[in-house]
Amino acid sequence: MSLALIVALPFLGALLPGLMIRAGRNAAATTTGAVTAVAFLLLLSHAPAVLRGEVVQTRIDWLPALGLNATFFLDGLGLLFAGLILGIGLLIILYARFYLAKSDPMGQFYTYLLLFQGAMVGIVLSDNILLLLIFWELTSLSSFLLIGYWKHLPEGRQGARMALAVTGGGGLAMIAGMLILGNIVGSYDLTVILANKDLIQASPLYLPALILILLGAFTKSAQFPFHFWLPHAMAAPTPVSAYLHSATMVKAGLFLMARMWPVLSGTPEWFWIVSTAGLVTMVMAAKIAFFKDDLKALLAFSTVSHLGLITMLLGFGTRAAATVAVFHIINHATFKAALFMSAGIVDHEAHIRDLRRLGGLRRLMPITFGIVVLASLSMAGIPPLNGFLSKELMLEEAAHTAWITPWAMGLLATIGAAFSVAYSFRFLAHGFLGPVRDDYPHKPHDPGFGLWAAPALLAALVVLIGLVPMASAAWLVDAAAGAVTGEPVAVKITHWHGLEAPALWMSLAAVGGGLFMLGLYPRLRTLWDWAPRPEAKRIFDGIVEPLAALARSVTEGLHNGSFGRALMLAVLAIAGAALWAFSGGTHLAGTRALLPLDPIATVCWAVMVIAALATPFLHHSRITALILTGVAGLLIAPLFMLFSAPDLALTQVSVEVVTILLMLLALHFLPKETPAESPLPRRLRDAGIAGIAGLGIGTLAYLMMTRAPAFEPISHFHLAQSKPGAGGTNAVNTIIVDFRGYDTYGEIIVLGIAALVIYALSETLLRNPTVTRLLASRPRERESGDRHPMMLVVSTRLLLPMAMMVGVFIYLRGHNMPGGGFVAGLVFAIAYLMQYMASGYHWSHARQRYDHHVLIGWGALIATLSGVGAWFFGLPFLTSGFEYVHLWPLEEFELATAAIYDLGVFLCVLGAILLTLASLSRLALRTGERANTRAYDTEGTN
Repeated sequence: MSLALIVALPFLGALLPGLMIRAGRNAAATTTGAVTAVAFLLLLSHAPAVLRGEVVQTRIDWLPALGLNATFFLDGLGLLFAGLILGIGLLIILYARFYLAKSDPMGQFYTYLLLFQGAMVGIVLSDNILLLLIFWELTSLSSFLLIGYWKHLPEGRQGARMALAVTGGGGLAMIAGMLILGNIVGSYDLTVILANKDLIQASPLYLPALILILLGAFTKSAQFPFHFWLPHAMAAPTPVSAYLHSATMVKAGLFLMARMWPVLSGTPEWFWIVSTAGLVTMVMAAKIAFFKDDLKALLAFSTVSHLGLITMLLGFGTRAAATVAVFHIINHATFKAALFMSAGIVDHEAHIRDLRRLGGLRRLMPITFGIVVLASLSMAGIPPLNGFLSKELMLEEAAHTAWITPWAMGLLATIGAAFSVAYSFRFLAHGFLGPVRDDYPHKPHDPGFGLWAAPALLAALVVLIGLVPMASAAWLVDAAAGAVTGEPVAVKITHWHGLEAPALWMSLAAVGGGLFMLGLYPRLRTLWDWAPRPEAKRIFDGIVEPLAALARSVTEGLHNGSFGRALMLAVLAIAGAALWAFSGGTHLAGTRALLPLDPIATVCWAVMVIAALATPFLHHSRITALILTGVAGLLIAPLFMLFSAPDLALTQVSVEVVTILLMLLALHFLPKETPAESPLPRRLRDAGIAGIAGLGIGTLAYLMMTRAPAFEPISHFHLAQSKPGAGGTNAVNTIIVDFRGYDTYGEIIVLGIAALVIYALSETLLRNPTVTRLLASRPRERESGDRHPMMLVVSTRLLLPMAMMVGVFIYLRGHNMPGGGFVAGLVFAIAYLMQYMASGYHWSHARQRYDHHVLIGWGALIATLSGVGAWFFGLPFLTSGFEYVHLWPLEEFELATAAIYDLGVFLCVLGAILLTLASLSRLALRTGERANTRAYDTEGTN
């Protein structure tokens, strides 16, 4: 359960920053940091077992038959990535506290950050690919919020949209690929999939699955040709860039390739696709980074290059290369996050990031300069820092890998490393060396401790891992690489590989070549500016804009605001799909005999048909149409009684009465008659579509009722288990509050949301003076002089306690007899509706002791707590319990926890109806209806 808690903590904690920001920025940051720290400590508590080679697992079964389970597992690879996500996340929280301006909504930022953090942790700990896919898409959505955090910047909004479009599209492809793997293996559990390499690679669906999964990984990790989105995401605040684009989000694609390495690697397809994409990305992005002037843009393209380096290593398909890839993931996260934060410090203090306008910062910002020296030299691969160690190992692997020719891979890798040296030294030299300038937009200086502490700690790790790699990192690399390769790994990381090692000479060539290019930078820059080259963003916009225009034209053509058109298209689509399915199968004659006609049922059916047919002809009068609709609805109740369903009959009558009364109040705002009639051709068209739909539904019902089901209906189980399983003899109620309690839980939540939406819309209308004047100025019919007659008032006073007593009786008997919380809520609502109709809204509402919002809130809370209570007994959510009690002098009676859940249903239903009633009544008062101050009209109105 602890793994599930680690994943859940950031999501639960996301609720806190928005509340704690009221207590100050420090409170919001401290709360956010505490949530991440607790999750990090829980993760570390499992580290000893994982480092011993064990796999920690948590399994929460939901729908095992469909493969829908919340399963998590923690191995070496998961420990590495979860540690990076939570550990660097803590540093980002500290850094953001001092980086964000006072005008930035910090509570909102931390909420987005925790949502993203939870999604990333969910990805690396998921053992079910369906669950992994959910978290994968959540990273795209939450990163969209973070990248577009500065909503006032057009480039921020555009970068967020671009990131969402590219990574979201790749995610859709990955979903298909993962489902193919699950279909091949017959399981959606990752641990099962990872144990079936031979089965997967022997399948004819291996190549489609590989391509689709790699599309998801390449788009997330900005591999060529999907590299262009990441630099444009640099419009986000620097804490976002440092977190998402150096340590977490862009690493998700690498994690996926590493996680699937045991079953997808080792084939020519894997080698050529993955290694080629990584090599091209590494060299191309390094070259672009060398010519970028914006600090964050340079770091962005350098990130793309290093992601390509790691992808290339994973593509080699060897255990040694995969181990080096894991090691470089650690190193890159440390020096790149430190560099991003340092670039943010420069921007924060100097108010500029352009290398052409910087220089001499080593004297003005000595602390920041020290951090940048260590991190940039590590990025360049200069000994003895950690970046040098993984760069040497990378060059060694590239030298022994044949790609097109035996030497091509080593040569291109060396060129990529040379560009890495060039842009790293340019970042350092053009930004911090040289004379001090006097034209900075703002006089730069080192910030306070809170801003440089996080990058300083990362820079210290750069040095520590570089000096003592075996003690500081090899144990984690061993565990993570062992999880990737499926075999124990013993890594030996050293600074010296001997004179005969090709990596030594390749590394010297890279350093020398990089410094040579830096010396020739002015000439090379002139050539770069002159040379024509494709612009990825322009290509992307050229593809997206016509697609968006096409989508807009189709959407506006189908959804032009006309409810009639939308309904027509929906009915036609459903009817077409049903006809296609019906015509594609074989049909046998029904085996069930028809029931004899019942006189009562026949009369009810005839009246319902007449009312239904009369409604479209008499719809000019809205009151008449409403009455006819009510007649059709109420006459369903006797049919339910005929088929021994008194519970449904009682519910139908209650729902129909409440619905008709509320619709009657809503019609108060409309003319009594329809102002215009549709043309005859349109009416004929609509009649034809309605006839097709009605005949289709009738035919389907006839076919289903005259044929025996191919499987045993679940109703048999519900009837058999109603008493022994749920403790009630009313199967309908036990289904609602026990067997399908989760459905009911969702329904009452939706009902409460609908009432809140109505309230919000009415509040908008009440605050809009133009709408109020339009409603108040509409022509009015002559109102009755006796709006609140005494006889109606007196009778409703007598009916109110009786109706409530009936409601309580129906609620208490619901578990064993027709009734329950839903019907009881409707009965109470009818009693209140009668009070409002008799004495008016103003008089009745003044005597309302409880806010309707509170009723909905308490209902949802009680229903939730009654479900959560089952967890304390090791039972699934909403599992009910019951016990029979005998108290003298009473007879034996039953106590069931379902009654508590039913109380929540009752409160939600009552609160939703009363809130809707209040919304409509307040609109009526605002638009000129007289508000009575006393119960009777004779005693005064205002």
